[in-house]
Amino acid sequence: MTSSGTHPETSPFRTAETDRDAAPQFVLPLVVRIEKAAPPTRTDALETAARAVLVLLSDERATAADGAWAEAVTAWQDARIRKVVRRARGAEWRRAGTLPGITVTGRATDGRAEAEVRVFPPVPLDGWPKELVKLQVSGTDLNDPEPPAAPVPDEPVLWMNPHIDMSAGKAMAQAGHGAQLAWWRLDGTARAAWRATGFPLAVRTASPAHWETLTTSGLPVVRDAGFTEVAPGSCTVVADHPALRRR
Repeated sequence: MTSSGTHPETSPFRTAETDRDAAPQFVLPLVVRIEKAAPPTRTDALETAARAVLVLLSDERATAADGAWAEAVTAWQDARIRKVVRRARGAEWRRAGTLPGITVTGRATDGRAEAEVRVFPPVPLDGWPKELVKLQVSGTDLNDPEPPAAPVPDEPVLWMNPHIDMSAGKAMAQAGHGAQLAWWRLDGTARAAWRATGFPLAVRTASPAHWETLTTSGLPVVRDAGFTEVAPGSCTVVADHPALRRR
């Protein structure tokens, strides 16, 4: 799912003030493995996608000046922040795994398969690798057999808007946006601590009352550009990281 409209002015990778719409447009591809017989749960897929974004953003190939992905990541973050989630299974998944990228694994629950999401360095909007370009965007409808448990105390939570229904693919992209905004807002010490523990986080849907409080709390808020599924400017996710609450 294509999503953008986050607030990238705090990006540590920002090189200069530019017209984001005039800049070359890149997209961050994420591929979720969905086997017919063993799909992951929705919440596990959302959380794994968010962690995949963080793993890529913190990878030396993206952060080092001479990193193999640094130029693409910088160009992506200087334009509109777009993420597209596609699905793969079987041979499609194996072909996707041959491209440079990082596979992040979730945690199995209720006997379901653990989520697997592979994140790739950004590519031009119209320049997808042939191994990914034919993968389907639709078909990422996933469910949770039971409501997810309450988040672990003091664990970062990406709170989803209770008033908006999104497909799993769209929600995965939005969770990735929320994780990215939290990452940008954190200082170096907090980032290092989060990375050292494997980027624990939860994705949950807020209650209507809690959502109202969250959106006025000063925490990072994802506002969607409205390319797919939701109206432009819709608030989709609030990134609630404990280190940001204390500021």
